[in-house]
Amino acid sequence: MSEPLPDVRTFRLAPAVVRPLRSRLPHVATQTIDAIMAEVPAYKEAFAGVLGAKIERAVRAALGTFLELVSRGHGPDPQSPLAPALAAAYALGRGEARSGRTLDALLGAYRVGARVSWHELAKISVSSGQPAATIAHFAELVFAYIDELSAASVAGHADELASSGRARLRLLEQLAQALLAGQAEPALTEAALRADWFPPRTLTAVLVPEHASRAVIDLLDRRTLQLSDAGPGAQDRSVLLVPDAEGTSRDALVGLLRGQSAIVGPARPWAQVKASYDRTVRILQIPRLASGRGVVDSEDHLAELVLTADPQALADLRTRMLAPLAAASDASAAKLVETLRSWLRHQGRREEVAAELFIHPQTVRYRMSRLRELYGDRLQDPDWTSSLIIALSAPDPIG
Repeated sequence: MSEPLPDVRTFRLAPAVVRPLRSRLPHVATQTIDAIMAEVPAYKEAFAGVLGAKIERAVRAALGTFLELVSRGHGPDPQSPLAPALAAAYALGRGEARSGRTLDALLGAYRVGARVSWHELAKISVSSGQPAATIAHFAELVFAYIDELSAASVAGHADELASSGRARLRLLEQLAQALLAGQAEPALTEAALRADWFPPRTLTAVLVPEHASRAVIDLLDRRTLQLSDAGPGAQDRSVLLVPDAEGTSRDALVGLLRGQSAIVGPARPWAQVKASYDRTVRILQIPRLASGRGVVDSEDHLAELVLTADPQALADLRTRMLAPLAAASDASAAKLVETLRSWLRHQGRREEVAAELFIHPQTVRYRMSRLRELYGDRLQDPDWTSSLIIALSAPDPIG
């Protein structure tokens, strides 16, 4: 097992070792910069541009700090020059993250810098007559120092990604809130710009239980917006706003959600997705659909949504349409309603009504004769029969 690198904070070199190195520091810095430019392509352009002078100063400062660090007197020193160097390396890592770059180039530059600067510093030490043991210790110090700087840059990069990620998540959440609040399109466009989110052609609202939202969103388009605890009417649910889920893409969305408890609204122009969300909430207000498991596609339940849009109006319509049956007993009224519903559905075809209800065709004839007595000519009125169809389309028309 390899020996650990020395603690660069405590190791010291004699002034006689450091003096020739310090005098040749500008040359070492130049060689180091040239090597980084040649071997790390991502930095070649940076050195050529406005950042070049800053990077050169950073390299020279890092080398100078190293020599300062290893040439101080022995004993505790609260003003160690390593702290500013680590702060600069940390800031460099954050800057790489803000520029959208990974750490590959920066860590590569550190490796090249360590190798080349050590090569140059070793040549100087050899030419000044330093013993091999001293030069070997010096090598360990160089690489320990680079390890410290690399670790600080890694921490800075990670912290910047976490910080910017949290900030963007807040902006995306604010955008989702604005969409569900039905704000005007100019305000929505501005919110999308702030969140660095490019609007799709359409959005589709999907309601899922809050505890399942993380697993579900990982299956969907990465541009999907999420809002936890969607609000009144959708408690304990998360709303996902899925981009461009139309046609075959909608089929794919429903397929991805299979096995989950989800309610899928219609696709709407992205700035009008509130209408899609409102429909998913309406589905939750229909007990038969809200209590079921699996995927509920709102497009498969449009008639029921229409019928239940105004429950009181539907109840009033039932009362009016079934008023002729008010005098009949409950059992008799229920059979007559069942027969009337089937008769309307099958457009008066007696054999089909009998087959659906598992009764004899003569029983159908008897019941329809009774209904004609109660309703009279109204069963021949298209407007009246249309209203009857609506009144009898929803479950439990009596009671």
